[in-house]
Amino acid sequence: MSSEGKKASFRPRTVRRDVVGGGTGESEGEGGYLDGRLLIAMPVMGDPRFERSVIYLCAHSAEGAMGIIVNRPAGSIDFPGLLVQLDIIKKADQIKLPENAETLKVLRGGPVETGRGFVLHSADFFIQDATLRIDHDICLTATVDILKAIAKGSGPKHAILALGYAGWAAGQLESEIQDNGWLHCDADPDLIFGGDVGEKYTRALRKIGIDPGMLSNDAGHA
Repeated sequence: MSSEGKKASFRPRTVRRDVVGGGTGESEGEGGYLDGRLLIAMPVMGDPRFERSVIYLCAHSAEGAMGIIVNRPAGSIDFPGLLVQLDIIKKADQIKLPENAETLKVLRGGPVETGRGFVLHSADFFIQDATLRIDHDICLTATVDILKAIAKGSGPKHAILALGYAGWAAGQLESEIQDNGWLHCDADPDLIFGGDVGEKYTRALRKIGIDPGMLSNDAGHA
């Protein structure tokens, strides 16, 4: 997907509730579910697809979990170029885009359905029957309409576009957490939408009081 010159196979469409599961949207809600929280990968996890990843958990229930990696850039794919490829704007109109569209981050959201786009965004934007409210501050939309709105300057104040998502089967995430594969903490809009993508992992660890250097040293003796 990130190879320069390749046409993006972005297939935005309505977010299906069966994709995001039946989570409550409340932090550590009934049954201890973690939707609306951040997962932080531990070095002992051993899965290169999630190494040093920070994931916003969109849904978590007895049926499984779904989340978006918020700290992995999508290589050479940029938002203005993607708008051109999708025929939302003409190439000559890239210079007319509002600032938040020019700088909107395109990320690798996870290894599942990597040709499908998901926009995590602030709750000041909502499309009936298309937007899912994850918590009071953050929503998820996966239709072309939100991309058009962002291009026109009428979209959400804060947003990231993720290609693909991370998914877990029933009980899988719980098992990985028990095996010390993940830490979790309250969602932080700045960690989700901030432009310093490369620093999000370190900042997420510090948010919960962990020195990243000490964590790396400890992991070497695991």
